[in-house]
Order: sequence, then C-alpha cells, then structure tokens
Amino acid sequence: MNPYPVWLDADDSNYLFPHPENALTEPDGLLAVGGDLSPNRIINAYLNGIFPWYSHGQPILWWSPNPRAVLFPEKLHISKSLKKIIRKKTFRTTTNQAFKQVIHSCAKTPRKKQDGTWITDDMQQAYLHLHKLGIAKSAECWSGDLLVGGVYGLAIGRVFFGESMFSHQSNASKIAFVHLLDELKKSNYALIDCQVTTDHLLSLGAEEIPRVKFLELVKQYTRSFSRFKFSGVINV
Repeated sequence: MNPYPVWLDADDSNYLFPHPENALTEPDGLLAVGGDLSPNRIINAYLNGIFPWYSHGQPILWWSPNPRAVLFPEKLHISKSLKKIIRKKTFRTTTNQAFKQVIHSCAKTPRKKQDGTWITDDMQQAYLHLHKLGIAKSAECWSGDLLVGGVYGLAIGRVFFGESMFSHQSNASKIAFVHLLDELKKSNYALIDCQVTTDHLLSLGAEEIPRVKFLELVKQYTRSFSRFKFSGVINV
C-alpha cells in the first residue's frame, strides 16, 4: 500500500490512476494529485471509483472514499410530506434543460459547514464539456420560470455518478432528485453513486457499502460503456 497520494502526469495519454485501494484512509480516501480535467481522464476516474474534488488554489485532487455512499433506485425513499408536495404539482421538473444553470447554482449556493466551493471554474467547464458529449446530465426543479433546485452528475453505462445538488426553496433539490431517479429507472439504471454520506441523502434512501463492493458494481454496470477506451487501473 502506498502511504502517500500519487502525482499524476498531465501528459499521460493512457489517463491511468493508482488502484483505489491505495487511497489514504483519511480524509475521505485521497488517492492522487494533479493530472488534468480532460473528458477521458474524468471518465476513466469514475469507471474506477475515483472522482475529482478540490478548491481554488489547490492542484486537482482525486478521491476514492471507503465506505462509499450509494443509492439503489428501487430503494428510493420518498417521505409522506414530500409525496404530498409532489402531488400538489407546485413545482415543474425537467431533465437536461438547464445544465449550465444547475452546475453554476451548485457552485454558488452557500452550504453549511463549507467555506467556498469545490466546483471551480475549471470544473464547471470540464463538466459542461461532458454535458455536450452526452455524458453529464442534470435534472431541474422550477417554480414558474425560476430555477429553484437541481442535481447533476455523469451517466455512464447503468450507473449515475451524482456530483452535486442545490436548493433555493425547501425540498426543491429533493424533488429534482426524485424526478431524476424516475427518469433513470425508466432507462434501467442500477446504481446511483452518492460519493459521501449526508443526512440529506440518507433521508432519500442512500446507504454505505464497502469500496470493494462499489468497484465490483461499477465494473458490472458499466461493462457496456464503449464511448471511450481505457487501459484500466495500475498498482503503484
């Protein structure tokens, strides 16, 4: 096991990562530093249970937490109060109609116990590029013509890798998330990656599983994904 995060070469055309089992146990599984935010590298990261997460002024940091927070679509929990709000149709929901607005709002919305945002300008541009490639997706919640909630992430194979959500009105992000899950179930998605556990996600049915199990499921459910070709992971 490597006790230190690995520095990645931005010129590596194979976009390889160290094996997730080499991630530090604290904090939250830091695995590697550097590299770039090209579509190939980002997608290769997600296929191997890794994601970027860093702040302004830092190099790109790559993480693979253990345990991993996930949600199986069939285990989605909708509280009675949320069901009541949905039935009232106070809000309107859409899919992939305002991706740029969603990711920008996720970056700018203040969050408890967080100083600033990890969704840097470079991250926004990288995921906008992935959206244009048909990989990054969003779900939106509207009050009239005003965007009040949303969620975005990457759709690869039968896995949706959730990235972030925001809410400007009570329950708006949950409504967007429920709408997203409905759309994913229609397309036979089998797993939602929630990355790290929060009370918000737990209330919707998220749970923690060991990283090794998560990696097995990702491999199983992304087997048919062929838009990009990779060499896999390497041990260092």
